[in-house]
Amino acid sequence: MRNKKLDAHEQLKYSRQLLIPEIGSEGQMKLKKASVLIVGTGGLGSPLALYLTAAGIGRLGLVDSDSVEATNLNRQILYNEQDIGKQKVAIAKEKLTLLNRHVAIETYPIQLIADNAAELMQGYDVIADGTDNFSAKYLINDTCVQIGKVDVYGSVYRCEGQVSIFNYHNGPCLRCVFPETPATGVFPGSAESGIIGVLPAIIGSLQAVEIIKILLGIGTPLSGILLYYNALTHTFKELKIQKNDTCPCH
Repeated sequence: MRNKKLDAHEQLKYSRQLLIPEIGSEGQMKLKKASVLIVGTGGLGSPLALYLTAAGIGRLGLVDSDSVEATNLNRQILYNEQDIGKQKVAIAKEKLTLLNRHVAIETYPIQLIADNAAELMQGYDVIADGTDNFSAKYLINDTCVQIGKVDVYGSVYRCEGQVSIFNYHNGPCLRCVFPETPATGVFPGSAESGIIGVLPAIIGSLQAVEIIKILLGIGTPLSGILLYYNALTHTFKELKIQKNDTCPCH
């Protein structure tokens, strides 16, 4: 990973990306030198990890304390029936390494909490939110603001999803939009409310696109925009958001 140029195998693997003017060899080297921490390796984290590994991100960190359950398999595409009962991050590392041996995969089989969040996030360029609960999302957001990291946010509920970029170039954060954590039960998790299995793949893939854009400095990242997707109508809406001067994080 520390090589200063792409080897022959990498040039072949990334040949289709190298043809894109906005990427090329220089851009691919940026990806190779970059690092991303994915918090949560479930529905959102699965496509995030797969596509970032395939894209050639140099170092990926995976944070998740859970083991694979049968109920995960309709949406968490990193895993199969033989993985039930096994530690998610261990299985993820094994499969991602088979996909791309040039990517260094670091695993953290722990729960992200206030006592370890800053230390875990500090060593990575971008933080990807693949969690499924609001307490974790607010912890990721608050820590990113505290230590100056970009938070690539994704959220799914039944047949709807959201994507945004928080704390990008001192832009708005999650609390600028939703100042307080929703009360327990207002937005029940998938175990209570259900979820269409393909939805996290769509939202997680959009998060992966945003991460690649940020690392390469191309396109227009979704900072200041909350992108809303409805799978039932197959429609996207862009909601403009602004930094709130009274936000408790700023």
